[in-house]
Amino acid sequence: MDKPSGFPARLVVGGMVLTASCAWAQQTSPQRALMNQYCVTCHNERAKTAGLMLDKLDIDHAGEHADAWEKVVRKLRGGMMPPQGMPRPDQTSIDGLITWLQTSLDQAQAAHPEPGRAPLHRLNRTEYANAIRDLLGLKVDVSALLPADDESNGFDNIAEVLRVSPSLLEAYLAASREVSALAVGDPKNGPVSDSFRVPPDMSQDEHIEGLPLGTRGGILIHHNFPLDADYDFNVFLLRNIVGYLTGLEFPHQLEVSIDGERVFIAPVGGEEDLKLVDTNLALAGDTLDARLRTKVHVKAGPHDVAVAFLRRDSAESDEPLQPFTRELDLQNMNGIPLIDHVQVTGPFDATGSGDTPSRRRIFVCTPANSKDEVACARQILSTLARRAYRRPVTDGDMETLLSFYQAGRNQGGNFEAGIENSLRLMLASPKFLFRSEPDPARVAAGSVYHVSDLELASRLSFFLWSSIPDDELLNVAAQGKLKEPPVLDREVRRMLADPKAEALVNNFAEQWLFLRNVQSVSPDEATFPNFDDNLRQGFRRETELFFESILREDRDVMDLLTANYTFVNQRLAKHYGIPNVYGSQFRRVTLTNDARRGLLGQGSILSVTSVPTRTSPVIRGKWILENIMGTPPPPPPPNVPPLKDQAQGGKILSVRQLLEEHRKNAPCSTCHAVMDPLGFALEDFNAIGEYRTKDASGPIDASGQLADGTKIAGVVGLRAALLKHPEYFVGTLTEKMLTYALGRPLEYYDVPVVRGIVQGAARNDYRFSSIITGIVRSEPFEMKRALEGEGPGVTTAVVRRSVIEGK
Repeated sequence: MDKPSGFPARLVVGGMVLTASCAWAQQTSPQRALMNQYCVTCHNERAKTAGLMLDKLDIDHAGEHADAWEKVVRKLRGGMMPPQGMPRPDQTSIDGLITWLQTSLDQAQAAHPEPGRAPLHRLNRTEYANAIRDLLGLKVDVSALLPADDESNGFDNIAEVLRVSPSLLEAYLAASREVSALAVGDPKNGPVSDSFRVPPDMSQDEHIEGLPLGTRGGILIHHNFPLDADYDFNVFLLRNIVGYLTGLEFPHQLEVSIDGERVFIAPVGGEEDLKLVDTNLALAGDTLDARLRTKVHVKAGPHDVAVAFLRRDSAESDEPLQPFTRELDLQNMNGIPLIDHVQVTGPFDATGSGDTPSRRRIFVCTPANSKDEVACARQILSTLARRAYRRPVTDGDMETLLSFYQAGRNQGGNFEAGIENSLRLMLASPKFLFRSEPDPARVAAGSVYHVSDLELASRLSFFLWSSIPDDELLNVAAQGKLKEPPVLDREVRRMLADPKAEALVNNFAEQWLFLRNVQSVSPDEATFPNFDDNLRQGFRRETELFFESILREDRDVMDLLTANYTFVNQRLAKHYGIPNVYGSQFRRVTLTNDARRGLLGQGSILSVTSVPTRTSPVIRGKWILENIMGTPPPPPPPNVPPLKDQAQGGKILSVRQLLEEHRKNAPCSTCHAVMDPLGFALEDFNAIGEYRTKDASGPIDASGQLADGTKIAGVVGLRAALLKHPEYFVGTLTEKMLTYALGRPLEYYDVPVVRGIVQGAARNDYRFSSIITGIVRSEPFEMKRALEGEGPGVTTAVVRRSVIEGK
């Protein structure tokens, strides 16, 4: 081996000794020769760098150690090995080695398919809420009923972390009682108060999307009213930091409307109110609170309640003399009254259960007399149980449900009380709360087999809808036709066209792209005084609409990086510098700034990968490695020193200069050398996604490089580099989506499946549907390995006993 320039002599000698002493030295394949020259020097039995001993692995039989060779492929593909500063072969040789290894691994996997296991899977709270919606036609605030779910591998539907505890079972039991009473319209529902708060940093000097035209500020409340009854509506105004009610210099009108129809209007402000505030603040607050309170009779069911101020006409503007800033708005110093929160209390003086979507869904029959009650109850419960249990109902199912019906009927004194009691059991049953796929008795332990059509239907519905199968899907599955490829393809197309497929946006995309973190983005007020909740929500909505357009229009998924359009409203367009966009509604616009194209130019991504006071090339680079390139860096070492302050010795340093200093710490340098240059490519955008050419330290330097040393200039250069290997980004998307679809972490034996899906999608221009269809047709999705030993049925039995005893 020739000694390369700058290469440590001891490593060369050590490598030569190892080469001379190991059996693989006699192997002459080009792949082994390349590994020997560039890789084995560090990754050998003596050094054990990263726990990888390539001198002990036979590259010509890669399938025998597929887990190790898949790691090698990933590192080579990401340009991370050999590391910078070490001798590297030319890119053609690296690409050839990657292709050779992948082909070998794929052939080995094809010869011995491994679909993996399907563990007992508890519904997470999003799936629970969607199942209630589709089963009962009832939307519930699941965050008030159930605790948040743990996450793993980036998603909250991973079976292994969806654990069960006694307290969680109690929460599900309590939820079943509340949901059943609300769905049936139990007349015993007593008054409760629900408060709805306006985000404290939301600007209320403009129209809010969803509220009536001609209004400003306010809040839109989606509320389910349990009975036909009277309800109190209390509106509370925001007070400034010293408790003073400001913005009362001029008269205003506050309106409450339900489903677009005004039910209440009250004056706020003017000479009398201003005088009262100045003379007796406490009395003024009580007076306004009493004035902004009303009682309204509301029909049972879901309604949209809008509370907002009427916008004054152009003769007398609402606009404050001072321009809006977040700090002034938080102090309520901008000259207009603002809503703090709205409280809805009821029901009072109920007149009946009403005609609600949930009652129409439940009561598919009405008994004419007491003799018909059991037959009607059987019809109602069998219809609901088939959907809830996601399979045909057995005699044992009906016996249990009818016994609970009879107990509720006897205790409550009427037919509907019996149905409510059975429904309560159904919603707390393990058959509803858990997705269990017990191995058939005829299947040998450890063997691989296709799941049943009914199990495939559940897998499909929870993947595409995050919910239970509908009747059409269940019918096809019950007939044993779902596994037929034409039928399966037809069902996938139908389900993607259904509005419920928005779950792929709200659940999959929001977790993959970290959109759920947008809600917690809170930039420093002094550094970014014009950031507010309107912009925060705009960021999230833009990316949701953008991802949905790629999905619904079945576009090339590479458009997620390259599309020349996005979705904005007036607030977001102003932030981006896009002219001629007015109003609060989002619309599709063509981009003229290439830097804004695709996900990497959107405020949601740029803000969640920043810190409150500045950008973070580290976080941005890590996000790109994990979510775009699919080559995540190793976790940071313990006791990493924090990044120093930007101001040092009276001089403001750029983030690049701070990180250069930070990388002088040896434990930090290796990972930062890979992450930081990718993050630098996004430096043209500040921490809230505004495009810039300079910051406080001077002109922006957005140059960077890939892990293999390829130089890139800004986000446009980064995007161009990513486009050279579209299969890498498509592979990352496919890995994330397959993880989400299976509800388990991917293993090394799943990686060939991912490559197969990507190759199939390439033949169809990487259309979104081709990736989804590839996942649905894949072995891990359609098949499973039979458990060897005791199955998950024991856990299910324990849960079932707990629920029954709890009842």
